[in-house]
Amino acid sequence: MSENNLHILLVDDDDKIRELLKTFLVDNKYLVSTASNAAEAKEVLKYITFDLLVIDIMMPGQNGYELTKEIREKSLIPIIHLTAMGETEDRVHGLEIGADDYLGKPFEPKELILRIQNILNKTKRVDQKRLIKFNDIIIDLNKLIIFKDNKEY
Repeated sequence: MSENNLHILLVDDDDKIRELLKTFLVDNKYLVSTASNAAEAKEVLKYITFDLLVIDIMMPGQNGYELTKEIREKSLIPIIHLTAMGETEDRVHGLEIGADDYLGKPFEPKELILRIQNILNKTKRVDQKRLIKFNDIIIDLNKLIIFKDNKEY
C-alpha cells in the first residue's frame, strides 16, 4: 500500500509504458491500478474510487478523449492526458473536454509526478471525518481503523 493512500488509475494501451509508469508511481508512494483500454478503465471505475486518472489519448476502441468526456458526465475526478498527440489543437481539445492537465510524450517522469502532486494538492478535500457508526462500533474510513468501546482494533 502507498504511504499517502492516493490511488491513481493509469490508462494506456502500451504495455511497456504502462508498466514503467506504474513502477515509477509506486516508487513515488502512490497506489496504482492500470487499464490497457477505455473499456477496462470503465469496468475498474465501477468498483474503485480513484484520486486521479492518467489517460493516453490514442488507444484502440474508445480513445482517451471519448473516455474523458464520458467520465466528465459523472465525475470531477482529476484527469491528466498523457499522449504523443502534442499539437496545440490536441492540447486545447483535451482541456476543453475536461482534462485538468496535458503532458506530451516523450516526457520526463519527474514532471508527471510534479503535475500529479500539483493537481492533487489543489483538489484535495478538506480532511473530512468519514466515520461509520454501528451502536458501539466506529469505523474511521480515513484511517481504516475500527474502534469498539473507545479501543482501537
